[in-house]
Amino acid sequence: MDWQFFTSVALFATVMTGTPGPNNVMLTASGANFGYRRTVPHFVGIGFGLLTQMILIAAGLGVVFERYPEVQQILRVASSAYLLLLAWRIGTAAPPTGRDDDSSRPMTLFEAALFQYLNPKAWVMSLTAVGTFSFSGDQFWWSVVAMGMIFWLVQLHTSSVWVGFGTLIRRWLSSVTAWKCFNVTMGLLTASCVVFIW
Repeated sequence: MDWQFFTSVALFATVMTGTPGPNNVMLTASGANFGYRRTVPHFVGIGFGLLTQMILIAAGLGVVFERYPEVQQILRVASSAYLLLLAWRIGTAAPPTGRDDDSSRPMTLFEAALFQYLNPKAWVMSLTAVGTFSFSGDQFWWSVVAMGMIFWLVQLHTSSVWVGFGTLIRRWLSSVTAWKCFNVTMGLLTASCVVFIW
């Protein structure tokens, strides 16, 4: 492995994890509703989910999609349904109260990691990365693990930007009506991601 490998993977990861998609829309909403610190497990979980997804693809899961296209169809339906559920939850979320009795919470690390298996953009990232950047022979697994770790490191930074954007928005939302409009907008943006699945 050389610097060209690290640079290529880092640039690809920056583009893929830094551009709008389900993860970044939800991170922005979470940053606004729960603040930066409470959203940390969410964005750490995204990176962990991507890493495990890449390892599973490298172990042969990608072949399953080639041999059984119906698995992709099932994944599309499940992804669409889950994104619409998340969109509903985001869109109907009550404005943050700051009280301890508030039952709303951000995604946990585990939930965010599992979401990557329903996130079509995550599948595209992982399949493309493993197919494009992994080495053959003895260096195959080293390249896959290195790629996953580079993705995770880059994603932590790009996700921080989206969460930070959400926390900045929080400062401007001074009324219940403004919060409701923001949450509905973020819910609609999350729902619109379903279009790209089909």
